[in-house]
Amino acid sequence: MKSTLLAGVATVALFPAAAMAIGLDRSGQPVDILFEEGNYFELSFGRVFPSIDGEDVALPEVGYTGGAETGDVGEDFTQLGAAIKFQVTEQLSFAMIADEPYGVDVNYPGDGGSFVPSGFPLPFPQVLPVTTDEGSNNLGGSSAHVESSSLMALARYEINDNFSVHGGLRYQRLQSEISLSGFGYGPTLSGYSATFGEDHAFGYAVGAAYERPEIALRIAVTYFSSIEHEQDTVETLPLLAGGGTIESVTEVETPEAINIDFQTGLNQRTLLFGQLRYAWYEDVRVAPPYFDSQSDPTIPGTSLTDIEDNYAVSIGVGRALTDRLSGSVTLGYEAKGDDLVSPLSPTNGQKSIGLGLSYDVNDQVTVAGGVRYVSLGDAGAETGTPDTERAFFDDNHVVGVGFQVGYRF
Repeated sequence: MKSTLLAGVATVALFPAAAMAIGLDRSGQPVDILFEEGNYFELSFGRVFPSIDGEDVALPEVGYTGGAETGDVGEDFTQLGAAIKFQVTEQLSFAMIADEPYGVDVNYPGDGGSFVPSGFPLPFPQVLPVTTDEGSNNLGGSSAHVESSSLMALARYEINDNFSVHGGLRYQRLQSEISLSGFGYGPTLSGYSATFGEDHAFGYAVGAAYERPEIALRIAVTYFSSIEHEQDTVETLPLLAGGGTIESVTEVETPEAINIDFQTGLNQRTLLFGQLRYAWYEDVRVAPPYFDSQSDPTIPGTSLTDIEDNYAVSIGVGRALTDRLSGSVTLGYEAKGDDLVSPLSPTNGQKSIGLGLSYDVNDQVTVAGGVRYVSLGDAGAETGTPDTERAFFDDNHVVGVGFQVGYRF
């Protein structure tokens, strides 16, 4: 059943590109290029447009009645990728995959509620009147920006027509900066910021696949190791905590994950495909010394991140519409977790639908693209120990568009 038509359908199955996924995931770490026929090169571009807003809840302890709109806290971002695959021998192939696996772009408009000393010599703070700037008073001025890039070098060995193994090294870059502001963080954290310098580190990926080419069946399993970074850190303290900076080194671990990719031909022109991804985010802890010192002393290692282990699943159907044009429809689902989440990632689960098209310009060049709409699950943004809701986010969404050019040589 495997034919040129189904090969084109398999290409469109990649689109649209991920808009938002588990935790900090962005690319989903695809390895599909390993299974392309012959020598192949591709470039991909995605643009993502989040719309994420909420409303403050009341904080009686500071005399704030709540109700302020947070404004749109999700910033648009671009997703780039490139990959090349060489068929070295009949059984051995090699690929290089460059992507941006993790990221965050969250920014709360406004300055947030302010704390000032109540006047000499009283040591405790009083609350200034609620700010008039647009945005949350509980979280306004808070932001998080995480950037990453990765280069994977993978080899695949075909044991026979049905079984193959693959694996290799991953080289990963990570850097980030975070600012906390507003009534929700209290006087000793509102005004806090931390910069985590660029760090590079290695991990690995291993996997195996089972195929039946006559029906375009493939089941591929790939495991991605965690990667440990040591980031030079500069914490800037709030004025009420004495101001100044603290320099340290923070150990940050990006999560281990597993992808299970599946496809099978339903007939000569139709392909069923899907993916299950599970990521172990509870091991991702970011605990620089001053921030950690403000937590419950019985809970060391309190993290700026608070992300649960989770899974995401997608399933779709691709169809060859003509000898050169293919289309696909993809449905996605990410499970909901705890209703209280970090303000720096104020969503909880998602459902999505994606549409894609692929066109073979000639025997060598293929262009593909698509659009994805994501409905984000409602969530409460929390701070403090124990967790306390500071704002509620509902009825939010993301739109992502993607474009890819592939070349066979």
